[in-house]
Amino acid sequence: MLSQPWFGYASALSLTGVVTGIVAAVRAIADVGNVSMLYLLAVLVSAVAFGAGPAIAASLASFLAFNFFFIEPHHTLTVADDDQWVALALLLVTGLVTGQLAVGLRRRAREAERREREAVVLYDVVRLIAEPDLKEALMAVAERIRLELGLDAVLIEFGTQHAGAAQAEAGDSEALGLARAAAQASEVVLSRGSAPTPTERGAPGRWIRVVSPSRRRWRIGRTHTVPVQAAGLRVGSIILVRRPGSPGFTANDDRLLSAVANQLGLAVERLRLREEATETEVLRRTDELRAALMKAVSHDLRTPLSSIVASAGSLLQEEVAWSDEQRTEFARVVLEEAERLNNLVGNLLDLSRIEAGAIHPEKGWYDIGWLVSEVAGRLHRMTSGHAVTVDVPEDLPPVEFDYVEIDQVLSNLIENASRHTPAGAPIRISVRLRGEEVEVEVADSGPGISPDALPRLFTPFYTRPSREAVSRGSGLGLAIARGLVEAHGGRIWAENRPEGGAKFVFTLPLTKEPTAA
Repeated sequence: MLSQPWFGYASALSLTGVVTGIVAAVRAIADVGNVSMLYLLAVLVSAVAFGAGPAIAASLASFLAFNFFFIEPHHTLTVADDDQWVALALLLVTGLVTGQLAVGLRRRAREAERREREAVVLYDVVRLIAEPDLKEALMAVAERIRLELGLDAVLIEFGTQHAGAAQAEAGDSEALGLARAAAQASEVVLSRGSAPTPTERGAPGRWIRVVSPSRRRWRIGRTHTVPVQAAGLRVGSIILVRRPGSPGFTANDDRLLSAVANQLGLAVERLRLREEATETEVLRRTDELRAALMKAVSHDLRTPLSSIVASAGSLLQEEVAWSDEQRTEFARVVLEEAERLNNLVGNLLDLSRIEAGAIHPEKGWYDIGWLVSEVAGRLHRMTSGHAVTVDVPEDLPPVEFDYVEIDQVLSNLIENASRHTPAGAPIRISVRLRGEEVEVEVADSGPGISPDALPRLFTPFYTRPSREAVSRGSGLGLAIARGLVEAHGGRIWAENRPEGGAKFVFTLPLTKEPTAA
């Protein structure tokens, strides 16, 4: 009922009648000058509530009512005194001007509300499509549009290689059926409109009807399609299903829909750029690893292979009478270089497992101090040129970890310290409790680590330069150590010691020991 045009005029006349009664009551009590100004209340209320037409009607009705009831001769539309004509004219003009001003304020207030609504919806859409899950983001956007425009259903679909065949829908099943049919043969499509310029606003476009002989008549007028474009190409659509008998979309609705479609297109474009950036980064890292692998293969494999070939070739020289000591030395070289090759191949396999996420520690409850002592003893030959000290508290609780994998981590750290520490410099291995973690530290007294090398120490195939180094490794030990420690839920890092040298520290989380342990 409130939407009928005559309701505003009827309300304006009713308000004029109410004010007339109030004026009559006031004049009956006392002779008040300018009591006719009370009619401006009816004009203002009519202008604010119903618009310009009812406000003009209220002004004219106020003019006639005041003349008929309160200007002598009463109950006629004639005026005996010329001064009364001036008062009536002022009342009419004042009512018309006041009504127009109120209508203008009402129009600006509604325009501000529409602008605010458009800004809020766009803000919500931008925030929603920024979510990492595109499917859930589109579902939220579809429901937001449906509620905001009072629609029966909204269907958003994409069919691009970047967004995938994503589809989101909101509304009742019958209306969504119309939306899916419209997706195959759109009925009314919103054109893009003109783009904004530095001096002119952009136009939202206009609705273009697509006529199809096979379309059933009862479907006409309910489905509308807003194309979604990215980089000049159509990548999707927003299909809208209006409620039966609802008014058409306003210019503000068109502008809002165009802006939403533009934001969805930008989201698809951002997704494409993100995927391309990820692919580029993957290719870059693959090239770096390939180059590093080739470098490692060309150096770390060729050197022991050359030694093996030379020693084996010498053993096969029958014309040379090798002594038993010489033959033993050749065999020792073959064995040591073969073990070196075996370690390198094993490291490469371990690294590939870590990169593929195939590391699954087989944990058990062990004494970390016993492991430290065992590894330090096994590597005694490599560390024979250094004074190795072990500091392990006696009250350490059992720790849950994979014995073989943490053995490899500790071995890699001790070998790294021995390799980069001058002969005679001490190496210290210590274990201590730090809150809910066990912290294992391998510290040396070497030249330390340069600031440029610190961020890259745990990168595969990276070898830090060191003039004091006895030999350079393949650059895999620290990378493997990091992968194994992180697979246990721990952390590993390196830093320079204030007194000189470097230290490598890794942690293992403490968990409650089972009763059986």
